[in-house]
Amino acid sequence: MTPHTLPAPAVLDAEPQRIAIFRALFLGDLLMSVPAFRALRCRFPQAEITLIGLPWARGFVPHISHYIDRFVEFPGYPGIPEVEVVPERTERWLAEQQAYGYDLALQMHGNGSITNEVVSRLGSRVTAGFARQGDERLTYSLPASDTGHEILQWLTLTDLLGAPRQGTHLDLTVTPEQKREADALLAQTPGSWGPLIGMHVGSKAANRRWPPEKFAALGDALAERHGARLVLTGSEGERELTERVARIMRYPVLDLAGQTGIGELAAVLARLDLLVTNDTGASHMAAATRTRSVVLFGPEPPERFAPLDRELHRPIDSSKLLGGDRETALHRLPVETVLSMCDEVLSRLLAASGMEV
Repeated sequence: MTPHTLPAPAVLDAEPQRIAIFRALFLGDLLMSVPAFRALRCRFPQAEITLIGLPWARGFVPHISHYIDRFVEFPGYPGIPEVEVVPERTERWLAEQQAYGYDLALQMHGNGSITNEVVSRLGSRVTAGFARQGDERLTYSLPASDTGHEILQWLTLTDLLGAPRQGTHLDLTVTPEQKREADALLAQTPGSWGPLIGMHVGSKAANRRWPPEKFAALGDALAERHGARLVLTGSEGERELTERVARIMRYPVLDLAGQTGIGELAAVLARLDLLVTNDTGASHMAAATRTRSVVLFGPEPPERFAPLDRELHRPIDSSKLLGGDRETALHRLPVETVLSMCDEVLSRLLAASGMEV
């Protein structure tokens, strides 16, 4: 069938009982999908919704269990770099998915140039997603685009299915135990006064990491100027970066890299007065916990990936500010620029709390 856009809600001829969503990506990508997941749940409240994702996402799904019922680990596919491909394993997995019997499968993983093939092979009665011109592998498709905000892009796909939007906000569930663990960790924070400020210094891509030396200088300036109590967050794999920042700093800092799971990290961020973070999953965790943030962008545009609430979350677009090579822009971003934005956010926080600025 040639892909075409139909006006919602006249896309499906029967209510799907089993829905598959293919999105084998990372934390920030999944968090930005939550508004689309929420809309799907509203439209199909009785359906079983399965997320097909990377192995790490098994631990994420319990935090969005209002929207996702089931998790299936993606085994890899030729041309998709996130997982090493073992052809026999992939073919066995595809056979299992076909046997499961999905009624609706959604491609929510990029422009579809490769991923539409994966979704078309799941054996679903109906498929939908984004596609390049001439791609006829899905039942229904929308034109793939590299512009526009990621959250709104996926909502246009659920619009196609007649799923009413339930807001663009991000959310995730955190257990009382995870909140208590976060409180216990934060009780170790050096200092006894001033705002509690987190710094997330990592990111998978090197060109999306502000240099550790600059994070260290920012932390020292915030401690000196505002009496900030400082916390470093990150995964186990980012511990080398956080340890480097802590070594360089003159003021003490609590390093929590590798000590928090998804729920504990969310609970830690919820306690912060401000998070300074690279353009990575932590920025979307801050959006989900409504934690004020300053988000540092390099090669990627804030218009596509920054949290939507610009009152709470302040992006700094180093490429636009500095010009030149987008790949090196974040490395060239001055400490003074970031400190000035932090000063502005903290001044508003103090003014709102009635304290003297």
